[in-house]
Amino acid sequence: MDKETQKSRARAFAALHRKGDPLKLFNVWDAASAGAVARAGAAAIATSSFAVALAHGTGDGENLALDKLVAAVAEIAPVVDLPLTADIETGYGRTPQEVAASVARIVEAGAIGINLEDGLIGARGLVPVEEQSARIAAARAAADKAGIPLFINARCDVFKGVPEAEQSDEHLAATLERAGAYAKAGASGLFAPWLVAPALIERLCSETPLPVNILAGPKTPAVGELAALGVSRVSLGAWPAFDMLARLEAAAKDWFATGVAGAG
Repeated sequence: MDKETQKSRARAFAALHRKGDPLKLFNVWDAASAGAVARAGAAAIATSSFAVALAHGTGDGENLALDKLVAAVAEIAPVVDLPLTADIETGYGRTPQEVAASVARIVEAGAIGINLEDGLIGARGLVPVEEQSARIAAARAAADKAGIPLFINARCDVFKGVPEAEQSDEHLAATLERAGAYAKAGASGLFAPWLVAPALIERLCSETPLPVNILAGPKTPAVGELAALGVSRVSLGAWPAFDMLARLEAAAKDWFATGVAGAG
């Protein structure tokens, strides 16, 4: 992909984040799934780290080698004429320098956006806010050096593992503190997975300087309600991959049981 096309896609992707009209992302894991989602009418393509890991026979949590993640992004980018954002978990590195090196490779592979999370890999808790801000700043510097206005979706895991009934003002305050710091460090958006309480979603959208991304799920308000609350982006994470695998398993069981091929 030439640099001007990549820049244009990055700018177009940023413009898709609108309060009241959120960008809907159906997360993918390889070139085939990306092509299918593109043909379905997607405005942009987003990978799921968990789904990409599953496709390579491993689990989430940076168990997939960075080389394989970069290769997956490089395989997807040429088959879709759309902006492509990649979930790179914690950036495959605790230090800003390591994160910058990972981001440079992902951008070179064709991505115009990333998810960069503040949860600790393999442990409970969050990366200290100052440390995470430095990692975001390093990611921004790497993108700037590459000449791409990368959309850095700063994932904040304050609400991870917190049931809806226990989601509180204290959790929101901690998220807002991080959102402000991340914005100053160069983040483009804020991803708050596991936040499902409508009142807190609305306050987050109104009080953070960043467009808010919510993870859709059984307990999350529907997209129409999320739009009314001020959400700018809604994604599905690994659910499309789980759903596809469940359907594949069911079809295989049917074939083994009946020997009758499906209509497809």
